[in-house]
Amino acid sequence: MNLISLLQYGLFVLVVSACVKPVGLYLTHVFNRERTWLDPVLGPVEGWIYRLAAIDPDREMDWQRYAAAFVLYGLLGILFISVLLMLQPLGQAPDPHHQPGPFSFLLALNTAISFATTTTWQAYSGESDLSYLSQSLALTSQNFLAGGAGLAVGIAFIRGFSRGGCETIGNFWVDLTRSILWVLLPVSLIGALLLVWQGVPQNVSPYVPVRTLAGVAQILPQGPVASLEFIKNLGTNGGGYFAANGAHPYANPTALTNLLGVFAIVVIPAALTYTYGRMARRPAHGWMLYGVMLLLFCTGLGLYDHCERAGNPRIVVLGVASSSGPAQAGGNMEGKETRFGIAASVLTEVAASNGATGSANASVDSNSPLGGGVLLTNMLLGEAIFGGLGTGLYSMVLSALLAVFITGLMIGRTPEYLGKTLGPDEARLIGLYTIIAPLVILTLSSVALVTGGGRAGLSTNSGAHGLTSILFAYASCFANNGMSFGGMSVATPFYHVTTAIAMLAGRFGLALPALALAGHFARQGHRPVSSGTLPTDGMMFALSLVGVLLMVGGLSYLPAFVMGPLVEHLQLWR
Repeated sequence: MNLISLLQYGLFVLVVSACVKPVGLYLTHVFNRERTWLDPVLGPVEGWIYRLAAIDPDREMDWQRYAAAFVLYGLLGILFISVLLMLQPLGQAPDPHHQPGPFSFLLALNTAISFATTTTWQAYSGESDLSYLSQSLALTSQNFLAGGAGLAVGIAFIRGFSRGGCETIGNFWVDLTRSILWVLLPVSLIGALLLVWQGVPQNVSPYVPVRTLAGVAQILPQGPVASLEFIKNLGTNGGGYFAANGAHPYANPTALTNLLGVFAIVVIPAALTYTYGRMARRPAHGWMLYGVMLLLFCTGLGLYDHCERAGNPRIVVLGVASSSGPAQAGGNMEGKETRFGIAASVLTEVAASNGATGSANASVDSNSPLGGGVLLTNMLLGEAIFGGLGTGLYSMVLSALLAVFITGLMIGRTPEYLGKTLGPDEARLIGLYTIIAPLVILTLSSVALVTGGGRAGLSTNSGAHGLTSILFAYASCFANNGMSFGGMSVATPFYHVTTAIAMLAGRFGLALPALALAGHFARQGHRPVSSGTLPTDGMMFALSLVGVLLMVGGLSYLPAFVMGPLVEHLQLWR
């Protein structure tokens, strides 16, 4: 890691850390329905929405009704997007250079599930296969709607710890409305304008035929790009307007747009730790959770940077210099944009893999084996490092609950967490939450490896790299991330179906146990702190939490990791 990279990483961490408290405080005011500076403008709009939808904002839901509303809302989004994509030619403007056809049923369903679950898994090329109407009405809008729903679930989860003797955890429709109106829309409007200022297109113009300096004919895509590109990061969605995602110069033209995108991925999930601590009346615990996230994030940055700067020994033995110098960046620059280099690519990929946002600005298929392994590990840790809107917070808290349970058993302390008792029902829900990810990811990966339909996707990747590609795909879909290895062909019925299963399990299979836990804890009273209560705010518990995250991840995925990234690394360096 050179000095420039270190300064870039350090500046980013300082900026995010400085925003945790003010953004977290703003989120607290929004979801406690306390006054904010946007109320005079948005309050009347909110009231109009409730009247139009016949919603009583003062009528709250228990966790079962909240979960049912969340699932129903997701299914309606899937239905809407699927129909729109299958009827795509009906809404097209005449353009001789851009006339995408209708999606097949399986591709439309897979795409709809991916956007409704904030995965934005793309088995298509956006600029070629989608009309302006589909890009805007189906995909851009769903980035707001699905991202808002995830944030609503995270807030409902927080309420479970802030309340006592209460049967309800909020109203899903109110939380959803406030997530979109007070958080996602105003920030995205500012962010999109900044992208337009930096050169990102925002129009409905026809595609432009040009001739390059080499005399080759080329079609330059146009469209409402800026409005999608910012919310895809802020809503932790990640699916780009273009197939090349953040590596495309129209989507991400400058170092400033790249930094804005990475900041948008991290800032709200990071700030939710402060919101959690404040609403639960344990601010020190919220800062402890942020510290653990930041420690793991910085560790991933350092490891990934080291792996990519090490270069490729197979190229070095051919006499090609891989060290940095005046004429070259050095390290493994395959698949990376020269305008970003290793540092900006490392920062983006680590943030994206941690933040449930597959908004890549480089080809992850071209990473070094262990570099790709770092990104894979980030996703296999269960979105606990920042994660998606809402999902990252409750993933980390569920890990903290597991740490409380294990540590309490080891030292004979009462299994309590923030004044809430961990009884048999809560322990079963924590156990269910813990085993869902390895059960789904490893089962689907195994099926892909032993069936012809699964192996057919390994069009260019084989051996250990092929195994990593498959494991990475299902880990990405389950984490609702969307990253993938470009050398793997997933536009097949087999992968349409199996990745859809992983996306649905990652979205609803984790949210429902989290909401159930919130309901259980909301019904409990707050037990006072005693000499038998395990402290959960200090360094010792933070280390226990890190240990639990690594232990659960290692026990679940270490054999698969060894056979994939580690074996490939040994083959490369032998």
